[in-house]
Amino acid sequence: MPADLPKRILIGRALRSDKLGETLLPKRIALPVFASDALSSVAYAPEEILLTLSLAGASAIHFSWQIGVVVAIVMLAVVASYRQNVHAYPSGGGDYEVATVNHGPNSGLVVASALMVDYILTVAVSTTSGVANVVSAVPALRGHEMALSVFLVILLMGMNLRGVRESGSAFAVPTYAFMVGVIGMVVYGLVRHFGFGDSLPAESSAYHLAATPGNDSLAGFALVFLLLKAFSSGCAALTGVEAISNGVPAFRKPKSKNAATTLLMMASIAVTMFMGIIYLAHLTGTQMAENPAEQLIGAPENYHQKTVLAQISEAVFSNFTPGFYFIAATTGLILVLAANTAFNGFPVLGSILAQDRYLPRQLHTRGDRLAFSNGIVLLAGAAILFIVAFGADPNRLIQLYIVGVFVAFNMSQSGMIRHWTRLLRTETDPKKRAHMQRSRAINTFGLVMTMAVLIVVLATKIGHAWIAIALMVVLFVMMKAIHRHYDRVNAELKAAEEPDDAAPPTRVHAIVLVSKIHKPALRALAYARLARAQTLEAVTVNVDPADTAALRQDWEERGLDVPLKVLDSPYREVTGPVLEYVKNLRRSSPRDVVAVYIPEYVVGHWYEHLLHNQSALRLKGRLLFKPGVMVTSVPWQLESSERRKAPKAWSAPGAVRRGEPRRRPPVSADASGSAGSAGSAGSGDEGPGGADAAPRD
Repeated sequence: MPADLPKRILIGRALRSDKLGETLLPKRIALPVFASDALSSVAYAPEEILLTLSLAGASAIHFSWQIGVVVAIVMLAVVASYRQNVHAYPSGGGDYEVATVNHGPNSGLVVASALMVDYILTVAVSTTSGVANVVSAVPALRGHEMALSVFLVILLMGMNLRGVRESGSAFAVPTYAFMVGVIGMVVYGLVRHFGFGDSLPAESSAYHLAATPGNDSLAGFALVFLLLKAFSSGCAALTGVEAISNGVPAFRKPKSKNAATTLLMMASIAVTMFMGIIYLAHLTGTQMAENPAEQLIGAPENYHQKTVLAQISEAVFSNFTPGFYFIAATTGLILVLAANTAFNGFPVLGSILAQDRYLPRQLHTRGDRLAFSNGIVLLAGAAILFIVAFGADPNRLIQLYIVGVFVAFNMSQSGMIRHWTRLLRTETDPKKRAHMQRSRAINTFGLVMTMAVLIVVLATKIGHAWIAIALMVVLFVMMKAIHRHYDRVNAELKAAEEPDDAAPPTRVHAIVLVSKIHKPALRALAYARLARAQTLEAVTVNVDPADTAALRQDWEERGLDVPLKVLDSPYREVTGPVLEYVKNLRRSSPRDVVAVYIPEYVVGHWYEHLLHNQSALRLKGRLLFKPGVMVTSVPWQLESSERRKAPKAWSAPGAVRRGEPRRRPPVSADASGSAGSAGSAGSGDEGPGGADAAPRD
């Protein structure tokens, strides 16, 4: 059975690098993959508007449709602006690339930190909102929201690890089902009301919505502030619009054209559904309350408030119960799957930032299924932290949600204005100039709209938004620190234009660490001989005098011509005496290289590691930080090791003596100061203290 069989079952067979083109998306799949966040936000954005207006009681609810119209206008303006972005910057950098190229690296990092926060919150908000809608239809699940949300994030992570195209195909059906369901519900509700004259009262319409204490007489500036706050809450419908500009490389050719078309399709469908839900909420008298027990006069004492979409669908499909459950199921699915937008956007952004040396380079590596696996796992972990920290409450999470995305919107639109202005300085073709001027006008209008929204958001939500802003600052500082580290390392490792022969090593002093004479030790001695160092000696640590005496006697009886050096250890420590001895060798001959050979055996089962300590691993970890020291692991595979079952390439049943034929052993070598790992996975404990030969430090 292959060792990676469980992994293959979970994420599928590995794909060759030359199969990357087969994972590119047609528009019909790209729409649910990249636009599910923006489409799904119509399920909770109207609810946020009604919840905010409820603070002033029933008198303010009639403003909901006017606010909805303004939100729809802003969405169309932003989408029109982003259509210019995908044509001008099709590489997938999106807002980050636009800001970096036109405003500089620091602006790019501001956008990147804002987008990463937005992607994390997208996953948290989408999954918790989906669970909330399901709980509205299935009350028996109430109380398990957090566990369900975390489970769904892990499930989405696993699906995305299987690859973008495969996850997109799986998500297409629920996304299109949600579109058909909501649009069908709007049409069916309008036909019932205007065609047949049916009354469609929502469950909450039977209760009187009272203002919260202290807000029963809102007027003047207070009312304006409340309307602005409701508008900023409704702008959650715009989240996810930027994902397509970050995912252009995932589209089939022509990439920019297909991405722009998908943006237009997304905007048309999202605005239609959003305004339809707002109007049906007004038609059915749907009410939401921040505190239902105090605000909904006449409601039962144990009344549990359903979501806006659940109340509307219950009223519209009062004569067709399957329709209600269809809306509940597809809404729950689309809200959960909306997180897929972030699972496709965050890893791509992380890969670009890693390539620019602002994030760890592991985020730039594609996994077995040609997806950026490390970014997917990182996103899932961060989203779970937010879900747990905020008790899986979507209303609390949404308050943090909108800041990051509008920071990115503003930086992107201002960058595009500078982009078109720069091109216009050198362009002479009248047709091209007209196109550039039109594009600049679109981006300017988009900037005005998004700037106004950002100001409103900061003015009305600063009590919650500071958490998102603080996280953005932390990410910005962290990325700057990572970049400085990589620059410093590159400067240190950069090869000189001419070889530096001023102070080459004069000689190599080889040390083989032993505890007793057995096969691993004999193999290490044989391999050290092959390296032909100027001096070679065996070193052991005197942890137990009886064991050391036995080793001396065995050494002399075998006639080994390698000198044996015994290091005293009055406190029965192994690592310290070896480090001190190596340090003294370097101090006495600074231009010498000390090569340390560590024999160790490799076990094949995880539980066998529990039976052996890791002195060799600790020793290597310490030695690798010593300048002028080379560390070489000489492994001996035990029968339980998979390698041991393979045909033997080399063995050392006894010491290799002069005149005997020499064969090269398998060996792993680490150099002090290298970028490699400080340890070897699966290693045994054949350090100088030996395997089961003496107490360990």
